[in-house]
Amino acid sequence: MRITMIGTGYVGLVSGACFSDFGHDVVCVDKIAAKIEALEAGRMPIYEPGLDQLVATNVRAGRLSFTTDLAKGVAGADAIFIAVGTPSRRGDGHADLSYVYAAAREIAEAVTGPCVIVDKSTVPVGTGDEVERIVREVAPDKQIEIVSNPEFLREGAAIDDFKRPDRVVLGTNDEHARAVMREIYRPLYLNHSPLLFTSRRTAELIKYAANAFLATKIGFINEIADLCELVGADVKEVARGIGMDNRIGTKFLHAGPGYGGSCFPKDTLALLKTADDAESPLRIVEAVVNSNDQRKRAMGRKVVKAMGGDVRGKTVALLGLTFKPNTDDMRESPALSVVQVLEDAGATVRAYDPEGIEQARPMLPNVQFAANAYEAADGAHALVIVTEWDEFRALDLKRMAGLLAEPVLVDLRNIYPPEEVLRAGLELTGVGRG
Repeated sequence: MRITMIGTGYVGLVSGACFSDFGHDVVCVDKIAAKIEALEAGRMPIYEPGLDQLVATNVRAGRLSFTTDLAKGVAGADAIFIAVGTPSRRGDGHADLSYVYAAAREIAEAVTGPCVIVDKSTVPVGTGDEVERIVREVAPDKQIEIVSNPEFLREGAAIDDFKRPDRVVLGTNDEHARAVMREIYRPLYLNHSPLLFTSRRTAELIKYAANAFLATKIGFINEIADLCELVGADVKEVARGIGMDNRIGTKFLHAGPGYGGSCFPKDTLALLKTADDAESPLRIVEAVVNSNDQRKRAMGRKVVKAMGGDVRGKTVALLGLTFKPNTDDMRESPALSVVQVLEDAGATVRAYDPEGIEQARPMLPNVQFAANAYEAADGAHALVIVTEWDEFRALDLKRMAGLLAEPVLVDLRNIYPPEEVLRAGLELTGVGRG
């Protein structure tokens, strides 16, 4: 089938590349000429493992192309996916839907034949209804159906998530649109991936409810970690013990410095605003959001405490800046809050991240950046692991102990067993480890 993807951000580019790898003809459209020029030259605007090879393969095969010309991009398309940003709106926390609505209007003006417009962006309940209203207003005589198809991609594992999904949620009651979406996702049938057809509004809420529930699991285990520290328990064993109950599961029960990224922070906030507008407050989600915001700064204070309470004039080495490994995404990263607390307390921060340094530079103008973990640690008064990149999992701790001015390791991801750290001559502060 012929597919058009409006937007070449994280969701649009990954989805477009994967659809083309299934054998569909895909055109990715973006208004930013520099992004399109870079993609045509093989340069990715984001870091995602395997994406550059996937794009290159399908461009060579002639199934994937890029353009700034929306009218050209949508010509002859069977389905047009809207995958533009929906950031939190300044001032009130609602999702900013201006890009979605603008795309819908431009698509309605440009298409010449029957098609399905698919909302891939994360949007509040009722957005599809407004998109349909816009389309009917702009092009009342054109045969255009609107579908909600929320994405469930994890940064760092997005390609595998797309090709081997737990489920594909499709919100539409139109039979023609259902047929088109079945054909688009037909290649997944070999993996027995279930297609869940619902109403549009239900599909929109499924996305927000899923992210809010996962955020709640993270917030829950982080508060249990705080309790563990006070009563002498080990949160890793607690998480394993409750995770073995298949009603709970093991995922998202890893205590740490709090969640960040492009999804959980803005989606939980947007869901709260939707609930408030509907006069149905979500008090559990509200508590999770507040707890997570407070936790990020608390991790900075944890580092200060581990260094004796006074960090003025001292250097802190931070390993990991992105909100999670295998991405260069710095949005809402816990590292931002940790750095702010340390700098406010008078410390100098030296940091290393395998992929996020260029994105971090404008956000952390006072931070010194190192070329590797050992350079970051050289002469520092504490080593802090913020993001659990694979290359931080087997550091030479004895070498680190020799490089550090003071033998302090703050492991905010509980990567290292305490006995291993102690044998290396380091003092360990973990999360929720009694």
